[in-house]
Amino acid sequence: MKTIGYAALNANTPLAPFIFERRALRDNDVAIEILYCGVCHSDLHQSRDDWKDWGPTAYPCVPGHEIIGRVVETGAGVTRHAVGQWVAVGTIIDSCQHCDQCRRDEEQMCREYPTVTYNGHDRISGEITRGGYSKHIVVREEFVLKLPDGLDPSRAAPLLCAGITVYSPLRTWHVGPGSRVGVIGIGGLGHLAVRLAAGLGAIVTVITRTAEKAAEAKVLGAEKMLLSTSTEDMSAANASFDVIIDTVPVSHDVSPYVQLLDVEGALVIVGNLGDMAGFNTLPLIMGRRRITGSPSGGIAQTQEMLDFCARKGILPDCEIIPIQDINQAFERMEHGEVKYRFVIDMASLALP
Repeated sequence: MKTIGYAALNANTPLAPFIFERRALRDNDVAIEILYCGVCHSDLHQSRDDWKDWGPTAYPCVPGHEIIGRVVETGAGVTRHAVGQWVAVGTIIDSCQHCDQCRRDEEQMCREYPTVTYNGHDRISGEITRGGYSKHIVVREEFVLKLPDGLDPSRAAPLLCAGITVYSPLRTWHVGPGSRVGVIGIGGLGHLAVRLAAGLGAIVTVITRTAEKAAEAKVLGAEKMLLSTSTEDMSAANASFDVIIDTVPVSHDVSPYVQLLDVEGALVIVGNLGDMAGFNTLPLIMGRRRITGSPSGGIAQTQEMLDFCARKGILPDCEIIPIQDINQAFERMEHGEVKYRFVIDMASLALP
């Protein structure tokens, strides 16, 4: 299948149009016309080879792992999806399917490493995977999700990465009615963490450095705001949270937040990927508190999250852009000049 996308040709030049071939369908494959694709911080970092110490970017790199589209063709053995169906694809498109993690529906933690939607390697052909900044994609059927009725397709795409990244730890740490949840930061991840935690029935507090965020936090569903720059307020909030979702995207000291956890509470890091400052172990030991992290979720949990969002009317706040504005979007995203997520309308991209 001949298609077109936008690709980073190297680490230093803007993304540009790129014509390439998608593989022919295997028996268990689904071909999707991409209609919307979210823009994730990961796209920017991967395009610029910021993570080369973990694994270099393979160029040309077509980013995008928050995908909404419509099925246009299916392989001979496909039973889960039909032509014309609205579907979604997230951060992974394959896994070994036989290890202990895959068997418990945690494909994102596959022992043989999952095949990521872009800058990964196809498990059969070995070719580099290319993502959602394109008109079409071909995905193994088990990794194609159903888009439930009631979710606006133009706004649902960021749920496939940002949404599941915060929903998964909320479910893992059993957040429900009456749970006391803190969310550090209101951005692409944070605003969804607030909405999802509130949707689960939690008492949500936004923890922020900016007092002016109070009104914004309330609109999102938070009941309270905690000013992290106030020593008095932070001291008064000691031992007042069961779970804290830390969405800060850069290295920072977590020590001030650990003391906010109640006994056996969990601080879950989902924002920063990389080195973090040290912390005092005394609050951990004395309160059996936890500092932990969480990746995205498995396929079953991601479908659960989409269905939950449809029932509760939970969607991200998005700015819809044409693909031609992607480089400006990267610059704005880097400087925090978006509220809260960009989504590409792929109707702006056509084969010449």
